[in-house]
Amino acid sequence: MYPDYHAALERAACFDFAGTGLVEVSGPDARPFLHNLCTNDIKNLPEGFGCEAFFTTHKARVVAHGWIQYEKSVFWIDVVPGLAEKLIAHLDHFLVSEQVDIANRSAQWSMLRVCGPKAEGLADLAALKPLQQRFVELAPGITVRARRFPGPSVPCFDLFFAMDERTALVDWLQRHGVVMAGMDTWEILRVESGLPEYGKDLDENRLVMEVGRTAQAISYTKGCFLGQEPIVMARDRGQVNRTLLGLKVEGPDPVAVGSPLTLYPSPPQGRGENLPEVGQTTSSVFSPRLDQVIALAYLRRGSQTPGTQMLLKGGRKVAVSELPFTKEA
Repeated sequence: MYPDYHAALERAACFDFAGTGLVEVSGPDARPFLHNLCTNDIKNLPEGFGCEAFFTTHKARVVAHGWIQYEKSVFWIDVVPGLAEKLIAHLDHFLVSEQVDIANRSAQWSMLRVCGPKAEGLADLAALKPLQQRFVELAPGITVRARRFPGPSVPCFDLFFAMDERTALVDWLQRHGVVMAGMDTWEILRVESGLPEYGKDLDENRLVMEVGRTAQAISYTKGCFLGQEPIVMARDRGQVNRTLLGLKVEGPDPVAVGSPLTLYPSPPQGRGENLPEVGQTTSSVFSPRLDQVIALAYLRRGSQTPGTQMLLKGGRKVAVSELPFTKEA
């Protein structure tokens, strides 16, 4: 069972991120412009490297979440499918007199993600550091922009390429032993690594401080940026009311999105219907490696200690877990 999953853990598997949104930001003022509108430090981003970042409203609600790469005086922002236009509209709203060009390149470029211990051997990708990228010629006529993608418990590399190179690139990967895997397998790896996805685990109603990506995507030393005041205020007060954490769930079936959670009653007082709600689930999968269902959930302050027992509506027991569920490669 789970052949694609085991290919990713033991060899190399490829996931097709067709439709990934890709926004290009260039011009003399591109760096300070982006620096003032996102949560991470763009001003000091070195050539050939990238960072994870959020774009928020002034109240720190999430407009977009993605990865920003800097290459040859151009910034590339990749986001989930369908989010590029929303991000461009957000950036355009704050563009006044800056010399900045913003373009949607989603239709010209696509992305494959190759994961697994043998992925590092493809074109000597092992030398790349997290979120470092470089152009790689895999074969005559096949050149990609390769980036090491951090987070999952196996090495992962993103290959950005022109749309008309897809067939040749897939053929090359398969000849080198890479298995073309389904996105349901990537979903397992994603949830195991505790990586939230826009549209599934967060949206414009979510405060950025609640998403649990502060260490990876929020800089407190970069200076002023849109949404900074409520972010810093929440840090200083130590009052983030909800945080995205993990759950280990009894039973064989994944949990429905938005399932309410209550604290496990002691002594038992029924099936949880009359107890106060302390959280809601988002993504959920069965993890073959852990041999159990796992889920991501927003949990209220005071109910976030690992090991805390909870109930899903209907009576299934769960236990709070730190993220990630599996250690990063």
